[in-house]
Amino acid sequence: MECSDATTSSLEDSTLDPQNIDERVDVLLPLPLAGPYEYQINNGLKLTRGDIVSVPLGSRVMTGVVWGKSQNNVDAEKIKAVIDRIDFPGLKESLVDFIDWVAAYSIAPQGAVLRMTLNVKGAFDPPKKMTFYSPAEIQKTKYTKKIRTTPARERVFKILNNGALKTARELRDQANVSISVINGLASAGLIKKTEQLQKIDIKTPDPDHYNINLTVAQKKAAHHLTKIINNQNFSITLLDGVTGSGKTEVYFEAIAETLRRGRQALILLPEIALTPQWFQRFKRRFGSEPLIWHSDIGLSRRRSGWRAVSTGKASVVVGARSALYLPFNDLGIIIVDEEHEDAYKQMEGVSYHARDMAIVRAKLVVCPIILASATPSLETRINVAKNRYNCVQLPERFGSAQPPKIDFIDMREEKTPVNIYLSQKLRNALISNLQSNEQSLLYLNRRGYAPLTLCRKCGQRVECPHCSAWLVEHRANHKLVCHHCSYQTKAYINCPKCNTSGSLVACGPGVERISEEVKSLLPKARIGLMTSDTTKSHNSIINLIEKIESRELDILIGTQMVAKGHHFPDLTLVGIVDADIGLSGGDLRASERTFQVLNQVAGRAGRASRPGRVIVQTYEPEHPVMLAMAHGDREAFMRLEEKNRKIGEWPPYGRLAAIIVSSKNSLAADKTANEIGRTAPSGPGIRILGPSPAPLSLLRGQHRRRLLIKTSREESLQSLIRAWFSKIVIPSHVKVRIDVDPYNFL
Repeated sequence: MECSDATTSSLEDSTLDPQNIDERVDVLLPLPLAGPYEYQINNGLKLTRGDIVSVPLGSRVMTGVVWGKSQNNVDAEKIKAVIDRIDFPGLKESLVDFIDWVAAYSIAPQGAVLRMTLNVKGAFDPPKKMTFYSPAEIQKTKYTKKIRTTPARERVFKILNNGALKTARELRDQANVSISVINGLASAGLIKKTEQLQKIDIKTPDPDHYNINLTVAQKKAAHHLTKIINNQNFSITLLDGVTGSGKTEVYFEAIAETLRRGRQALILLPEIALTPQWFQRFKRRFGSEPLIWHSDIGLSRRRSGWRAVSTGKASVVVGARSALYLPFNDLGIIIVDEEHEDAYKQMEGVSYHARDMAIVRAKLVVCPIILASATPSLETRINVAKNRYNCVQLPERFGSAQPPKIDFIDMREEKTPVNIYLSQKLRNALISNLQSNEQSLLYLNRRGYAPLTLCRKCGQRVECPHCSAWLVEHRANHKLVCHHCSYQTKAYINCPKCNTSGSLVACGPGVERISEEVKSLLPKARIGLMTSDTTKSHNSIINLIEKIESRELDILIGTQMVAKGHHFPDLTLVGIVDADIGLSGGDLRASERTFQVLNQVAGRAGRASRPGRVIVQTYEPEHPVMLAMAHGDREAFMRLEEKNRKIGEWPPYGRLAAIIVSSKNSLAADKTANEIGRTAPSGPGIRILGPSPAPLSLLRGQHRRRLLIKTSREESLQSLIRAWFSKIVIPSHVKVRIDVDPYNFL
């Protein structure tokens, strides 16, 4: 995606005339509506584009945003009046323009995009009283005879004795206890309930709290970034540094300069990279934590945080892609860390790529944006080559740390026994590392115990009843789980088709199976699992990381969660169990994505004084990804990727959009997809692929068909699609989703 001028619909005169009783405004509501509704202005209201207002909609009263002067298209007897302007700062002109831009680019309803900004229930309500907990005086005499000591209760006391008031939810999450434990302590008088107005103590990070000793290369890069901040213009800069080079500390200096100027900073991170270690580094540099914004924070914190961002009280925000739509008061810099991550692509609802939209928002705000990565995306590299982006490089690791030594194991030549998935070389390395009192990491991007359960008698593959996918065995909790729709059932004893007992066999490894193998090999080793199944809460991630840092674990086994943002000085061995996962499936970015994640995982080894080693198991050692890793030649691999994309005119050398048709009725899905295909545009530089069943032809009970429209860079893809769909009537029982710049081809 290239950043272009945004389409705006500004008011001819930003303040509307309250004396004109016939004056009307367009008000956009946070609903999946194609555009705003007209409303009358009464009662002498003074309204400006971006003002937040309450308006009637049928029998409801809704919150909306003034979008501009109306065209007076509604009959006077039918029009309704704006009820009132909400006494809260309106949306900035740049944010209103941004919402318009995202809607136009992604071919999404404007109201659906606005909802991403206003999707905080009660954001404009007065603060409410909440129940907080604090230590009771009775704690000084420890426990009474009515209640006994337990580890769970001790954890609650430890957190409360730090001095801060905590809600029940905060205590539950931070102490890892149930609500009943908290209620029991309160009933016994061991902790005290307090009713207070809801508020969040947001401290302003201090840009001069602690000066980190940067290397010469880091100082040079930081100087370049702070110079960009001082220019106070829109610019795009790639911070390209190898794993362990200290990119985070460098962009911290850009944040510090932004804070000195009294402006706000936004740091986008994939949720997978929102690690406790990142926050520790931030607090060490700035003396306090930033405001956190992601899907797991509670409603009260979302409400307070949203208001703090809008009023400018929150000076630094770090969050996942949804943080991009917050109503910043004075945004001075955007940083997109791990810019290559496909987690920035939103798949549900409004489809957009947060990195690309962050560039648009920076342009509209007129502030610099920094893209940071050890393995920049092909799109970003090409923009650097064409001088659209600046580039600052950190080619070496921080301090004395050296890149790890990488060994490849050709699994085709291994004579491993049945149900053994670790090569002898990797097994020996694990034994040696344990004897040397060094930590190891095993990476396999596959949750559960086994990806397939097969009947040896009738050949039945156990599938999800709602998706065209196998059920994954999770042996730890004796369940079979669908990783697409979350359907689960108890593990079968008999085959569900032929009812034969003892005929079901687990095929292939997941991380649970690898853990089982390692326990058999090293029964005394202390092993931890890091997956979305085992670390469901922020607190559980903190606990696991603390165990690794305090040397309570010898071996960490995990999925992609282990690849991002972790710095473990004593971790010297990384074993990649199956490097080939992700190389197949027809995804045009499969090789690039695999190269990126393998480099990120490999970068966890040897990040301090001890040398690191990486052992990569593969059945395709001749694949360009493996050859590039073996020779440490990122540039050669990316040049090959660029050449292949250019030949096929695939993004970024061409434009691409996916059209996904879904219905509970397979015939209805086929009929609608065929009609879309029949009316498809044609001409030079335009190619339609499909319709055809999607690789996941059944998902959550919906039958799915896909089309791809592929055009040259010169074509206006969005205009083509709008004209195309203006000729088609989509039945109410069929859904059609348009995904511009698709990353998922399932």
